[in-house]
Amino acid sequence: MQLTREQFELIAPLLPRQRGNVRLDNFVVVNAILYVAANGCKWRALPSHYGPWHSIYTRMSRWAKAGVLDAVFERLQRQRLMQVRIEAVSLDSTIMKVHPDGTGAPKKTAPRPSARAGADGAPNFIWLPRVPATL
Repeated sequence: MQLTREQFELIAPLLPRQRGNVRLDNFVVVNAILYVAANGCKWRALPSHYGPWHSIYTRMSRWAKAGVLDAVFERLQRQRLMQVRIEAVSLDSTIMKVHPDGTGAPKKTAPRPSARAGADGAPNFIWLPRVPATL
């Protein structure tokens, strides 16, 4: 999943204009993003010929928040340059919270005896309503 320069020129107007002294060309960044998407690797495992992984990740994050990547992938699909599926979900087990009942611990079904022996028996006091003495 790599773009040629000719294919990149079709989506280049969708990308933000590069200003100032920029180390990474948008062409390299788009191909690095496609590499990570195709191989499912971590950003740190990005080959060094793409450039610093953190710079590419930062630019990708900004583009994703601004909606640039959605437009790029849509254009790639409409032009039939690449078969990219936008509907992808990634779940990581480190972000899932499990209810305490779902941990697999044995359930406590037997009633626990009270610390005092008579606590589970009859009540220790009886409440009687007071009857007025003037009847």
